[in-house]
Amino acid sequence: MNTTLPMIAHHRRGRVLALVVVFLVALLLTVVITFTLVRMFSHKQEARTPFVRLAEISEISVDPRPWGQNWPNQFDGWKSTAGDKFYGGSSAMPDSKLEAQPWLKRLYAGYAFSIDYRQARGHAYMLYDQGVTERVTKKPQAGACLHCHGSTTVLYRKTGLEAMGLPADDDALGADFNTEAVVRGFQELSTKPYGEVLTLLKQMPDGTPDIREPVFPMAPEGGFTGEIAGQPLPEGHADLGEAHPVTCIDCHDPQSMRVRVTRPGFMLGIAELAAGDAPAEHLPSIDKWRRGGREKPYDPNTDASRQEMRSFACAQCHVEYYCATKTTLTFPWGKGLRMEDLEAYWEEMKFPDGTAFFDFAHAETGAKAFKAQHPEFELWSQGVHAKSGVSCADCHMPYQREGAMKVSNHNVRSPLENINNACQQCHHFSEDELRNRVQGIQEKTVAMTERAGRAMTDMLDAINQAKAAGATDEQLADILSLQRKAMWRLDFISSENSRGFHADQEAMRILGESIDYSRQAEAAALRLNAVAKQ
Repeated sequence: MNTTLPMIAHHRRGRVLALVVVFLVALLLTVVITFTLVRMFSHKQEARTPFVRLAEISEISVDPRPWGQNWPNQFDGWKSTAGDKFYGGSSAMPDSKLEAQPWLKRLYAGYAFSIDYRQARGHAYMLYDQGVTERVTKKPQAGACLHCHGSTTVLYRKTGLEAMGLPADDDALGADFNTEAVVRGFQELSTKPYGEVLTLLKQMPDGTPDIREPVFPMAPEGGFTGEIAGQPLPEGHADLGEAHPVTCIDCHDPQSMRVRVTRPGFMLGIAELAAGDAPAEHLPSIDKWRRGGREKPYDPNTDASRQEMRSFACAQCHVEYYCATKTTLTFPWGKGLRMEDLEAYWEEMKFPDGTAFFDFAHAETGAKAFKAQHPEFELWSQGVHAKSGVSCADCHMPYQREGAMKVSNHNVRSPLENINNACQQCHHFSEDELRNRVQGIQEKTVAMTERAGRAMTDMLDAINQAKAAGATDEQLADILSLQRKAMWRLDFISSENSRGFHADQEAMRILGESIDYSRQAEAAALRLNAVAKQ
């Protein structure tokens, strides 16, 4: 039997089948490669054109809604800082810190924070909450308080241009940022009463003349207390106007979208830090400027790197500063960013009338005390993240993908709510482990803060006993100096919103010193009291 022909036919079928397979594979590869190339080209085109300019914006565009037409993802993130909805009214205010930590009332005795001091919440609430806090409605405050809580760039610029005798109409305001005018306006308004400056802020154009309501409603004038509490606003009540909390224009150039700083307090403070000789290794542009001849003052908007600006934009407000009526709002950075540097700066500072600087006289002892605000930037500067080149935005506004674009998440919040993007890009551990690490640091810091609070109350009790026993001002002078040091350190950490995480070892060191100074003052007061009883 002849088997040659069937074998030949079988081989031919095999070759044909192999050719078909090769053809199909080649076709599939061609389709995949073509699709990949088209996608790459499409993404490159998207990257070249990161947004479609549907709305024109300028230096007068305080209202974020036109920005949101061009950058909807960032606008939605910014609105998300209010949570699911905007909760207004006195009944919707966050929990009181004074109730959770009663020793705070004694720490701030004689100061407005002893009246009303609440947990922080999202940026959406920053202007609203300031309008209803009893620190403002029951105590006279300075217009400088709006430096951070409101979008004040147009107000400062208009006031500054008018003071400089320059045009200040809407066209002039929209054309140019004019740093000199912004600083001048800030200096003109800083010590004026809060209500007066807020009224001016409400009258400023915001780029949307047909829209009178801000994105998030403002509190009524005077807060939600008294006869209008919980009731509709009476007819003729002051117009809410164009006031907004911090918005897009406060951190971005409206033409280039470049990150920038607009707050005069920060501009002056960072320039003073650069002009000094305090170490600033975590801010390489300052070292570079110092080596470069210092022909003009350090300007973060031209001298800082983009990565530094991702921290500077936050440091415009999340810092320690003086904010009251006796002098212009001041960032105390001339000697450096450490807690001791700020303390030394305040100790040397004089008010315009020549008297020594202090924030308030303690109501129980009369000690001239310093009040720490919220020194997140300063404490972060002493931590491992700052020294590793990690910016504030890397953790609180981490990058995310939107199509072909890599953008910062504008829902500014705790990194613990977004561990994957905020932490796991560098730390290759599980979410549970990273969360436990952070919470462990915070729990230890809070526990040490409570111990420092108890030491402070024991100190105050001892001083009051010595005073009651007849101790003189001369005898108490050194003790009250120790009290100021103890309270400043306690306040520095208890007011800082990371609960020690920004620099955990530094936070523990500062709290340890607070306890030490409290116990020194307590022992000295007890000795005075014992002598008086003999």
